[in-house]
Amino acid sequence: MKQSTLLPHPCESPGPAINAPIDEAAQSRGRNEPGGGDEKPGTMCCLTRTLALLGALLWVPWRALDGAPLPELSGDQDFQLFLHKNLEFTRKIKGDVAALQRVVCDTFQLCEEEELLLVRQDLGIAQAPLEQCHGRTFQAEGCFSQICAGLRAYHSSLATVLELLPGHAGLVETLQLDAANLSSNIQQQMEDLGLATVTFPAEDRGPPPAFSSHFHHQVGGFFILANFQRFLETAYRALRHLARL
Repeated sequence: MKQSTLLPHPCESPGPAINAPIDEAAQSRGRNEPGGGDEKPGTMCCLTRTLALLGALLWVPWRALDGAPLPELSGDQDFQLFLHKNLEFTRKIKGDVAALQRVVCDTFQLCEEEELLLVRQDLGIAQAPLEQCHGRTFQAEGCFSQICAGLRAYHSSLATVLELLPGHAGLVETLQLDAANLSSNIQQQMEDLGLATVTFPAEDRGPPPAFSSHFHHQVGGFFILANFQRFLETAYRALRHLARL
């Protein structure tokens, strides 16, 4: 009976790139080991196919990850417009946060985090989580939900900075308004896309920290801005990732 051309022979090589190292190793064993040349070809065939299948299984998830978030919207013009507008908006907010960081540095000589880490431990100022926006765990619904929640948290935390820098109230209040608007933009886009808001276990943030000294208040404001800047950088990278799909 004529063998079908659609089915490879059980011992047919899946490809020279995979088989070459294995074949060379087998030949080497055949030359150097007693009885090595008598090894059944079926054994090496099965090993070759097993390794090839394992390689394929390991490769597929990494390839799929590149297009996992919202692949069906990668060419949607409205979604791309939303992404590009809010990338610019996020960049603008990052610039305003950086401006306030320079004010804190110039006014209070608080410029380097490394010098203040011990004080930070006593203040209980936490970074808003964004683990859903990192590469290997990226989920669009979860990432957008965490960005919105974090923006709301920093909107409240900026009240501490407002008290600390009354002479720059206009910039701080603009920053609060922009944070609220960016959160609203993302929330509206999630609704337009039919994405469900993901609710994460609530963190007990409690009331704003009651600083025991003016210096602690200064350090608290410093770390709120530093944390906010890191948060915005992660959010920016997530939006840019989606825009490049």
